[in-house]
Amino acid sequence: MMAVSCLSRALRSLTVSQSALLTSQALARTTLRPPQPSVTVEQCRGFITSASLEQYRSDWKNREKYTVRPIGMKKTGGRDHTGKVRTHGIGGGHKQKYRWIDFQRLRYEPEKKEEPFDEKVVLVRYDPCRSANIALISGGNRKRWIIATENMQAGDIIRTSGVIGRMAVSTKEGDAHPLGALPVGTLVNNLETEPGKGAQYIRAAGTSGVLLRKVNGTAIVQLPSKQQVQVLETCVVTVGRVSNIDHNKKIIGKAGKNRWLGIRPSSGLWQRKGGWAGRKIKPLPPMKSYVNRPSISAN
Repeated sequence: MMAVSCLSRALRSLTVSQSALLTSQALARTTLRPPQPSVTVEQCRGFITSASLEQYRSDWKNREKYTVRPIGMKKTGGRDHTGKVRTHGIGGGHKQKYRWIDFQRLRYEPEKKEEPFDEKVVLVRYDPCRSANIALISGGNRKRWIIATENMQAGDIIRTSGVIGRMAVSTKEGDAHPLGALPVGTLVNNLETEPGKGAQYIRAAGTSGVLLRKVNGTAIVQLPSKQQVQVLETCVVTVGRVSNIDHNKKIIGKAGKNRWLGIRPSSGLWQRKGGWAGRKIKPLPPMKSYVNRPSISAN
């Protein structure tokens, strides 16, 4: 027993001396090491979480060569080119492809005479990017998409003319003529504001305007909103009513269908209705005139 206790005492003293030696060596190492300069961390700006400028480039809108093939689109989520939300309630939805609509109906083919021409309707189909149906027409050496009229079907022959005769032409749905060539009271759609600029008015599903009167080389058209616009009689319009007239009767049915369409729900914050909510009887706005305006190329 005496031998065991002496041996344990010796081992204990050995371990204590080794630990003291290690601490003394570490202290010497720290004293001999030259002092290092202190590193100060400067406060830096955080990462920008908004989308980059290149992410939302809409190259499909800036194409120069026309094509009838569906063009892939990149969803914006209601954001502009800087990545900031500009329009709320947009996001998600099913993937869509854009079909390039030729709104300038009176477009002559190159190296051909500027005279009336006929085109054949190849296809009438649904378009995810607009409320109206669209039609694929072919004539000569080209094909193009246009807004379909109410009763337009595949196989129809439609005529496009830029001639204004002494007598009014006999109207046929789907044909395109200058306003000066149509009789007063004709239902029209896809109205131009300036000759050759392309249709800007009356393009939504089921809408139509009325040619009210023609005065001194101009024509006055009543829009679906009852507002009247005055344009030159050389502006081209399509005869008839825009297709898909039952668009406003479509039943959504459930919240998920709006999400399929890319429409997000509102925040749900209750807000008291102000004076905008009641019924109002307002006078019609004054007639809007697009005559005697500077041309597009003028500075």
